[in-house]
Amino acid sequence: MAICTIEYFSNKLRQFTKFKAILPNDLPPEMVAGNPHFQRPMQTLILLHGYSGSETDWLYNTQISALAGRYNLAILCPNGGNSFYLDGPETGRQYGAFVGEELPDYAARLFGLSRDRADTFIGGFSMGGFGAIHTALQYPERFSKVISFSAALIHRRVAAMTPETQDPIANYAYYRHIFQEPANLPASVNNPEYLTDALLARGTPLPQLFLAVGFSDFLYEDNQSFLRFLSDRGVNYRYAEGPGVHDFQFVSAHLEEALDFLKEV
Repeated sequence: MAICTIEYFSNKLRQFTKFKAILPNDLPPEMVAGNPHFQRPMQTLILLHGYSGSETDWLYNTQISALAGRYNLAILCPNGGNSFYLDGPETGRQYGAFVGEELPDYAARLFGLSRDRADTFIGGFSMGGFGAIHTALQYPERFSKVISFSAALIHRRVAAMTPETQDPIANYAYYRHIFQEPANLPASVNNPEYLTDALLARGTPLPQLFLAVGFSDFLYEDNQSFLRFLSDRGVNYRYAEGPGVHDFQFVSAHLEEALDFLKEV
């Protein structure tokens, strides 16, 4: 199992950035024999961290390195700052394009990974869960499946914000900087619901979705709202819930279920 830290200059971010890569490319024969996941090329899963997190979160807080070997997955964990993985016109940093285009292309060249849509997945926790869903909808030709845990699907709340809004995570100026003008968010490419409707109108196949959230998660109702939105439009999805709050313990309880979803044909 190779675990690498890659630092390179990102043209999309206009700065040096880091990502972690986990590559199950040197497993002993006894671990590979009889494992159906090794009867095909290695597939790629990009995993996004949450607000105030870093590229090390998934490696330190879950068993993803061991599971990468079991499922024959290359894992890529970028650093997204507190960007919600959206493009930022004011800063020149395009976090959406970084995750959706540049990172998978760069890693494919560096490690010889498959570029096929069927072999490329994305997932995330909290802000990263939002980023995974949004990125896959923005680049549906790139990603075939999405796994989202405790997603910060707060676009409807942000759309209703005013300068007087009190929020325990960040102030109005931050949300306006990240999502652009809140009042315009319902018809913005920063809104995953808007992207979904646009894809449906064009007849473009949507990535397959897996969402999971804990009963006691402060984002539970935001996730339910998004699931109702999908159901109203006849969009199929896989959903898991159960006891848990907004932490990696809940993620770990559902991680293998999510990886099984990725491997279904």
